[in-house]
Amino acid sequence: MTVEAYYPITVEPFHTWQNIVDFNGRRYLYQYVRRDLKIFDITQPKQAKLLLTKGSTWGKDGPSPEVNPFPPGQMIGASTIQWDSVRQRYIMVQAYEVQRFGLLHDKYQEPDKVEAIRSAPHLKGFKVYAMHGPLPHEWELLATRTTDITHPEAPIGKQQGSGVRDIPSFSGKRYMFVASAPSAEYALTEYPNDLYSAGYQSWDMSNPESPVFLDQLTVPGQQVNNQWHEHIYQHNPRAGNRTSWMGARMSLFIPSASDQHQQYGYAAMGGLGFYIVDITSPKHMKTVAHLAFPPSVAGTEGDFIDISQINHTGHVYYSGYPLNEDCWEPYKHIYQIDVSDPYQPQITGTLPRPRPPKTALFTDFCQRRGSFGPKRTGSYTQPGISRKGILPYNFYNAGLQVYDVSNPKKPFISAYFVPPYSPERVHPSAMGNLSHSVYVEYDRNLFWLFTNHGFYLLSSPVLGKPQFDAPKSP
Repeated sequence: MTVEAYYPITVEPFHTWQNIVDFNGRRYLYQYVRRDLKIFDITQPKQAKLLLTKGSTWGKDGPSPEVNPFPPGQMIGASTIQWDSVRQRYIMVQAYEVQRFGLLHDKYQEPDKVEAIRSAPHLKGFKVYAMHGPLPHEWELLATRTTDITHPEAPIGKQQGSGVRDIPSFSGKRYMFVASAPSAEYALTEYPNDLYSAGYQSWDMSNPESPVFLDQLTVPGQQVNNQWHEHIYQHNPRAGNRTSWMGARMSLFIPSASDQHQQYGYAAMGGLGFYIVDITSPKHMKTVAHLAFPPSVAGTEGDFIDISQINHTGHVYYSGYPLNEDCWEPYKHIYQIDVSDPYQPQITGTLPRPRPPKTALFTDFCQRRGSFGPKRTGSYTQPGISRKGILPYNFYNAGLQVYDVSNPKKPFISAYFVPPYSPERVHPSAMGNLSHSVYVEYDRNLFWLFTNHGFYLLSSPVLGKPQFDAPKSP
């Protein structure tokens, strides 16, 4: 690994989302979470320029006062940005979900806070924008929808359910898939400060100005006041532990269709396990296979699925991530799953656990401060095409760990970068969350690693020779 640049600018030290989008020969990076947003011009990645800030900037003393704030009840939700080839413009879909952290400690003991979340004074659903330029004042709101499908006309504060969780799965074509719990009945989850077990919704986006709800997919063991669901849930070994995350955290992971007759999505549903979903008819989604996993309490046991290698080796990679620090929870494995036969997926192994170099003053990353475990290999879509055999996982206090999976029988770590702790730049409450996201420019062979003290531009020969000029094509 080579550190090509470092930018000591922190949107938030705990978690952010990112997007990269091109306009008129220039490339822009969005880094954001809820009311905090920064937009950078990264056309010349070694000379990134901060163009806009909304909300706070974090430093050693915590968040700064808000500047250029969003209006009350508004924010920038986790977004997917895709090209609408019919209308020749970018479409941005922003997810609006209830806040999951910082409001509620124990849902069994704080009914007032539970009610405040259920009556949150903001949209529970998604917004659709046409992007006429890279900055927010150039975005045109096309549509607003709630995922409360029973009360689609419900006003703000009366909408039920979780809203859209994390980033919508949308290719810019006709259909969109989102993770959502449409009502309070989707409540069978152990996690103490989360109220919902999300399933999946499909939406028709052929007219972005008028999205149409198609179907809600619910798996066994999600709904209260339903004898069958509760029976299934009570037979899950996690039932009653008041710790495990149940239900979807992200939307379906959908490879490019291999043919026009059958298409599948892959679902990570925490303690409910791994599902393969037939989405050939988005109006009638159905599960065709399921895998359960041994309990790994705390954190999220199934959050992310990397599908980049499915057309090369028939494998997907399934993992959760830690939500506690100093290794106060079991290690979250990255499972290799052979999905060549979608009706009979097979676990074929796990990726090796990262180890510190022999020169380190510790023999395991659990002996280093903070969370340790895999997060994700980036977003649903990133510039260029994912590389055959390469899986770049952000690993919290182990930084960026790049796996070579070209031979699923012998996976290994081919490159890594572990950033330093920077207590002079980080508030004590955020020290344990060293790095939380990676975003990859596959067309320029560049890694962006986002940490609690800024973000790094990295390159490695395992990805290819880095390119620092403007992108050749959007």
